[in-house]
Amino acid sequence: MPQDSAAPLSSPSVLGAVVESIFVGDGLLARSDPLYRPRAGQVQMALAVSGAIESGGALVVEAGTGVGKTYAYLVPVLLSGERALVSTATKALQDQLCSRDIPRLLEILGIPARIALLKGRSSYLCLHRMALARHDMAVQGAQMLRVLAKIEDWSRSTRSGDLSELTGLDERSPVIPLVTSTRDNCQGSQCPSAKECHVNLARREAMAADVVVVNHHLFFADVAVRESGVAELLPSVRVVIFDEAHQLSDTGVQFLGMQLTSGQIQEFARDVLAAGLQHARGFADWLGLHAALEEAARRWSAVAGADGTMPSRRGWWHGAPEGLDLPRWQAAMAGLEQVCAQAQNAVEAFSEVAPDMARLAERGAALLLRLSRFQGLCPEGYVRWLEAGGGLRLVESPLDIAEAMRTRLLATAQEAVDDDGWPAPARGPSRAWVFTSATLGHDAELSWFVKRCGLEGARILRVESPFDYSTQAGFFVPKDFPSPSDPQHGPAVAALAAQAAATLGGRTLVLTTTLRALGVIASTLREELAKHGALLEVLVQGEWPKRRLMERFRAGAAHGQKGCILIASMGFWEGFDVPGDALQLVVIDKLPFPPPGDPLVEARTQRIEAAGGRAFQTYALPEAAVALKQGAGRLIRRESDHGILVVCDPRLLTKGYGKRLVAVLPPMRRLETPESFQEALQALAEITRTSTKDPIWS
Repeated sequence: MPQDSAAPLSSPSVLGAVVESIFVGDGLLARSDPLYRPRAGQVQMALAVSGAIESGGALVVEAGTGVGKTYAYLVPVLLSGERALVSTATKALQDQLCSRDIPRLLEILGIPARIALLKGRSSYLCLHRMALARHDMAVQGAQMLRVLAKIEDWSRSTRSGDLSELTGLDERSPVIPLVTSTRDNCQGSQCPSAKECHVNLARREAMAADVVVVNHHLFFADVAVRESGVAELLPSVRVVIFDEAHQLSDTGVQFLGMQLTSGQIQEFARDVLAAGLQHARGFADWLGLHAALEEAARRWSAVAGADGTMPSRRGWWHGAPEGLDLPRWQAAMAGLEQVCAQAQNAVEAFSEVAPDMARLAERGAALLLRLSRFQGLCPEGYVRWLEAGGGLRLVESPLDIAEAMRTRLLATAQEAVDDDGWPAPARGPSRAWVFTSATLGHDAELSWFVKRCGLEGARILRVESPFDYSTQAGFFVPKDFPSPSDPQHGPAVAALAAQAAATLGGRTLVLTTTLRALGVIASTLREELAKHGALLEVLVQGEWPKRRLMERFRAGAAHGQKGCILIASMGFWEGFDVPGDALQLVVIDKLPFPPPGDPLVEARTQRIEAAGGRAFQTYALPEAAVALKQGAGRLIRRESDHGILVVCDPRLLTKGYGKRLVAVLPPMRRLETPESFQEALQALAEITRTSTKDPIWS
């Protein structure tokens, strides 16, 4: 049964007793940090994790913001002496765990442990592809050449090859795909740079480590294709921790399906030309094959509407994606398949000449399999769609990961050997699986997360945030506001945010549910600020790299800079941490219901209704509740923070489900009138000016 933070603690086990002693008022953590304060919820979670490690099985923990969940799972893991795998949703949290949290705890606890960081291929410099990039036709223009030269210079000093070390490198740079490898183009042991390979080095270090930190993308990519090292690690670890576990389902759906992209075709064409001219010049028409592949991919993309003439994401319920002419679509697919087969046959004939040619032949065969798959029927329990925008992508994915989790992962916690031959530990308790996040559901059973991840039967623990939200935060829903369907809704959101941000000197985050709304609100907000002469800097998602946007917003008005307003969409609703006075107001434009036209949403809705269920109640509403909790969670990040949450959606007040959604939010003080909202803004502004930390609400 679910257990919440009011439940009494059971008697700690042997490990639990040691763990509990670390967190008490005179324990090691308190002695090492004068600012540390014991938190009952943190101790409760740490004891639950200790119990899971000792007995095995699955534990799901929703730990509210401020509980200190990272230490609550790391301390038991490190003290247990067990080999562990920790998976996070983001590379940023991976880096934080390995560079700050784990080393600090090891020092505090006084125990030795080998720690390794393992990321996907796209995070590491490929020395072989870097050498080829200088001669790649795709490297054009002075800017790309400067970036490539900077990477080449850095490559001489880096040990890890992790591109995140290279300061100033835009994560959107077109050079990055040219100097990193993929599963398709990696030559493995045949690569001339195999001995110095950064990916291989990271894997060797991971295999020798006591605690390995990965990310969910790598974890599921490895489960799907078994090529990045995680599959080798899993049999030898007893403890698996998933932090930011709320992202598991979306990540798993992405990687447990299949994709075919125009980028894969273009990269194959480019590599066929380069390898053919290098290893078999004159023995085949490599230029002709390259041109034919490019032309077939262009026609394919044109038929699919990748030029922006059609919606960017379309369902695929029958023979062709929605809105496409079936004969033209079939002809484009068949033409692409024919040209790929010609290229594959050409490189296959020279596969023994060089590793490049052998790998290209394998890639060609894999592309042909995908093309064949997407010309057949979609399997039951899966959904297909087409995405056009920055290239063409065909996607086939499962509706959820529940079955995969039960049969391909969790089964190894009970069985000696699973169907794929992964052995569970031969002696002692079964493997321990811990899933944790600040947001895992809207009900006591955390069913939003548990059901879609196949975790029925797992122990569930909910630990409330220690923050005093009634003192630290206010919550305002403006009455008589345009409905989300009204064309004036976006401008009204912008006007409210502009006025409030002017009062606060910036310090405002506006979260939108769509990119279209983001554009409308951004342009209107800039007009509003100019009209009133407010000297604030407006930051808009997409105009700068995400990392640069976050750094600038966190800096706020420091060092003589202007105050900031950041307008962002779904990529900033979670994982964006701004403690302190740099963020005092979060404005959400409307309730984040799943987009009704999304193919995955439609397929899940149809499945629920076909089974006699009510999709709005069991799917759309829980999705909105969880997303709303995540967005609201950006506001208060520590005990000294103060702020206001505004949700510009009158449905919270007028619809029957509004109370259910309000109930999932932290217990913030309700601001019932525009006057009370303005008073709260003035109090926030005053508290910032005087730099006091007294309660701001009367």
